[in-house]
Amino acid sequence: MTTKLNRYDYSIGWLCAIPIELEAARKVLDEVHPKLSVPQGDENCYEFGRIGEHNVVISWLPQASYGLTNAAIVATRMNTTFTRLKFGLIVGVGGGAPSSTNDIRLGDIVISQPTNRVVLFSTISARQLKVVNFK
Repeated sequence: MTTKLNRYDYSIGWLCAIPIELEAARKVLDEVHPKLSVPQGDENCYEFGRIGEHNVVISWLPQASYGLTNAAIVATRMNTTFTRLKFGLIVGVGGGAPSSTNDIRLGDIVISQPTNRVVLFSTISARQLKVVNFK
Protein backbone atom coordinates (compact mmCIF):
# COMPACT_ATOMS: atom_id res chain seq x y z
CA MET A 1 0.00 0.00 0.00
CA THR A 2 1.50 3.34 -1.03
CA THR A 3 -0.98 5.65 0.72
CA LYS A 4 -0.22 6.47 4.34
CA LEU A 5 -3.26 5.72 6.50
CA ASN A 6 -4.47 7.58 9.57
CA ARG A 7 -6.99 6.86 12.35
CA TYR A 8 -9.88 8.12 10.21
CA ASP A 9 -9.28 5.48 7.53
CA TYR A 10 -10.41 2.58 9.73
CA SER A 11 -14.04 1.48 9.57
CA ILE A 12 -14.02 -1.83 11.45
CA GLY A 13 -12.98 -2.32 15.07
CA TRP A 14 -12.24 -5.84 16.32
CA LEU A 15 -11.97 -6.63 20.03
CA CYS A 16 -10.26 -9.81 21.22
CA ALA A 17 -10.62 -11.09 24.77
CA ILE A 18 -7.93 -13.78 24.92
CA PRO A 19 -4.60 -14.41 23.15
CA ILE A 20 -5.86 -17.19 20.86
CA GLU A 21 -8.56 -14.83 19.52
CA LEU A 22 -5.91 -12.19 18.78
CA GLU A 23 -3.78 -14.78 17.01
CA ALA A 24 -6.74 -15.78 14.82
CA ALA A 25 -7.54 -12.12 14.06
CA ARG A 26 -3.98 -11.50 12.90
CA LYS A 27 -4.10 -14.50 10.58
CA VAL A 28 -7.31 -13.30 8.92
CA LEU A 29 -5.73 -10.01 7.80
CA ASP A 30 -4.98 -9.83 4.08
CA GLU A 31 -2.45 -7.08 4.73
CA VAL A 32 -0.79 -5.75 7.89
CA HIS A 33 -0.53 -1.97 8.22
CA PRO A 34 2.15 -0.06 10.13
CA LYS A 35 1.46 1.07 13.67
CA LEU A 36 -0.22 4.45 14.17
CA SER A 37 0.17 6.88 17.02
CA VAL A 38 -2.83 7.24 19.29
CA PRO A 39 -3.88 10.13 21.53
CA GLN A 40 -2.50 10.47 25.03
CA GLY A 41 -4.77 8.66 27.47
CA ASP A 42 -5.60 5.77 25.14
CA GLU A 43 -3.79 2.90 26.83
CA ASN A 44 -5.01 0.23 24.39
CA CYS A 45 -2.62 -1.73 22.22
CA TYR A 46 -3.61 -1.86 18.56
CA GLU A 47 -2.77 -3.75 15.41
CA PHE A 48 -3.85 -2.55 11.99
CA GLY A 49 -4.60 -4.22 8.72
CA ARG A 50 -6.93 -4.83 5.84
CA ILE A 51 -9.50 -7.54 5.12
CA GLY A 52 -10.73 -7.23 1.55
CA GLU A 53 -11.50 -3.54 1.03
CA HIS A 54 -11.91 -2.83 4.74
CA ASN A 55 -9.32 -1.29 7.04
CA VAL A 56 -9.47 -3.00 10.42
CA VAL A 57 -8.13 -1.95 13.82
CA ILE A 58 -7.71 -4.76 16.36
CA SER A 59 -7.37 -4.36 20.10
CA TRP A 60 -7.35 -6.77 23.01
CA LEU A 61 -7.86 -6.91 26.73
CA PRO A 62 -4.84 -6.40 28.96
CA GLN A 63 -3.20 -9.64 30.10
CA ALA A 64 -5.20 -11.34 32.88
CA SER A 65 -7.87 -8.60 32.72
CA TYR A 66 -11.01 -10.31 31.50
CA GLY A 67 -14.67 -9.49 31.95
CA LEU A 68 -17.36 -7.12 30.77
CA THR A 69 -15.94 -4.04 32.49
CA ASN A 70 -12.50 -4.41 30.91
CA ALA A 71 -14.03 -5.16 27.51
CA ALA A 72 -16.19 -2.03 27.79
CA ILE A 73 -13.14 0.10 28.68
CA VAL A 74 -11.14 -1.18 25.69
CA ALA A 75 -14.11 -0.74 23.33
CA THR A 76 -14.80 2.79 24.60
CA ARG A 77 -11.17 3.82 24.10
CA MET A 78 -11.18 2.31 20.61
CA ASN A 79 -14.34 4.21 19.64
CA THR A 80 -12.95 7.45 21.05
CA THR A 81 -9.68 7.13 19.13
CA PHE A 82 -11.12 5.74 15.89
CA THR A 83 -14.16 7.95 15.39
CA ARG A 84 -15.16 6.62 11.96
CA LEU A 85 -15.69 2.99 12.92
CA LYS A 86 -18.89 1.67 11.33
CA PHE A 87 -18.80 -1.87 12.69
CA GLY A 88 -17.49 -3.52 15.82
CA LEU A 89 -16.60 -7.19 16.04
CA ILE A 90 -16.16 -9.44 19.01
CA VAL A 91 -15.17 -12.81 17.61
CA GLY A 92 -14.43 -15.32 20.27
CA VAL A 93 -14.23 -18.83 21.53
CA GLY A 94 -17.27 -20.01 23.46
CA GLY A 95 -18.09 -23.16 25.35
CA GLY A 96 -21.62 -23.55 24.00
CA ALA A 97 -25.04 -23.03 25.51
CA PRO A 98 -27.27 -25.99 24.66
CA SER A 99 -30.98 -25.77 25.42
CA SER A 100 -34.14 -27.62 24.39
CA THR A 101 -34.72 -25.14 21.52
CA ASN A 102 -31.13 -24.36 20.43
CA ASP A 103 -28.45 -27.02 20.53
CA ILE A 104 -25.39 -24.75 20.54
CA ARG A 105 -22.22 -26.71 21.25
CA LEU A 106 -18.48 -26.11 21.35
CA GLY A 107 -17.27 -25.83 17.75
CA ASP A 108 -20.49 -24.34 16.39
CA ILE A 109 -20.36 -20.99 14.62
CA VAL A 110 -22.87 -18.49 16.00
CA ILE A 111 -23.58 -15.17 14.28
CA SER A 112 -25.71 -12.60 16.05
CA GLN A 113 -28.26 -10.30 14.52
CA PRO A 114 -29.65 -6.99 15.79
CA THR A 115 -32.42 -7.32 18.35
CA ASN A 116 -33.97 -5.25 21.12
CA ARG A 117 -32.75 -7.52 23.90
CA VAL A 118 -29.58 -8.66 25.56
CA VAL A 119 -28.82 -12.25 26.52
CA LEU A 120 -26.65 -12.60 29.60
CA PHE A 121 -24.74 -15.81 30.28
CA SER A 122 -23.47 -16.41 33.77
CA THR A 123 -20.96 -19.09 34.65
CA ILE A 124 -21.55 -18.35 38.32
CA SER A 125 -25.29 -19.07 38.59
CA ALA A 126 -25.66 -22.63 37.31
CA ARG A 127 -24.78 -21.63 33.72
CA GLN A 128 -28.22 -20.18 33.05
CA LEU A 129 -29.19 -17.94 30.13
CA LYS A 130 -31.29 -14.93 31.02
CA VAL A 131 -33.00 -12.64 28.51
CA VAL A 132 -33.07 -8.99 29.56
CA ASN A 133 -35.06 -6.33 27.70
CA PHE A 134 -32.82 -3.68 26.20
CA LYS A 135 -34.25 -0.25 25.43
